[in-house]
Amino acid sequence: METKNVLKYLTVVATVGILLTSCRKDRNNISDNDTSVAADNSLAEGTYNDVHNIADEAANGTLTSYLAANNSNDKAYLSSCATVTNDTTVTPHLLTIDFGTVNCMCMDGRNRRGKINVSYSGRYKDSASVHTITFTNYFVDDNQILGTKTITNNGHNALGHLTFSIVVNGQIIKASGGGTITWTSTRTREWIIGESTMVWSDDVYLITGSANGTSASGNSFTMVITSPLRKELSCHNIVSGALEVTPTGKYTRYVNFGSGTCDNIVTVTINGNLYTFTLH
Repeated sequence: METKNVLKYLTVVATVGILLTSCRKDRNNISDNDTSVAADNSLAEGTYNDVHNIADEAANGTLTSYLAANNSNDKAYLSSCATVTNDTTVTPHLLTIDFGTVNCMCMDGRNRRGKINVSYSGRYKDSASVHTITFTNYFVDDNQILGTKTITNNGHNALGHLTFSIVVNGQIIKASGGGTITWTSTRTREWIIGESTMVWSDDVYLITGSANGTSASGNSFTMVITSPLRKELSCHNIVSGALEVTPTGKYTRYVNFGSGTCDNIVTVTINGNLYTFTLH
């Protein structure tokens, strides 16, 4: 398993697409300024992406108990209260990250408790390997995380690129009676550059797929990638591609990441109105 921070960038821009509606109202159409769907989609995207990153970090340890180095360059999530065990005597193998029964402040500034369980049949690069992530009383900032995330290595395609299927079927019970988010995501990730090297910064992926869910307030939404998103790990942001976000009863948000330049500029079109936005 490897840390591949991709989904969080989709989240930021999808959120932007919704938030911009509060800046401009078309007099000839209904008001479209509900941000709760975007906020809940953002929470789901970020939470399930973090889970993958934590599992990747834990898998880098070869001891039965492993703690992340306290080094800012490691982009570490784990902390001194996280215990990692890797049971390779069972099939499939089982990696467990246990944050304990009380809130533990992790290196990313979030409180966690409970367990993340990773059942895996092989290494990230192994064809047909499957990594399935589940949870035992797992909470992040008092939001309970439920469901499964499954990463399947599909082997090499006709172009000789490794591809991965990533499926999330999840629920988040928000803290303080804030309601329940349901979220389903299906992605295909194609590793087009960098597989043959040990240098992470030359890795390039193309991402396709879609998501749908229901916000804590009961509003449903869909998201679909309409042009493959190109993620170069040497660049902080996605460099090209497009996606659409559609809350039920609202206008579709058309988001475009550009044509390949490593920058922080995206365009968002809502009800025929074009906006240019700078990511921070």
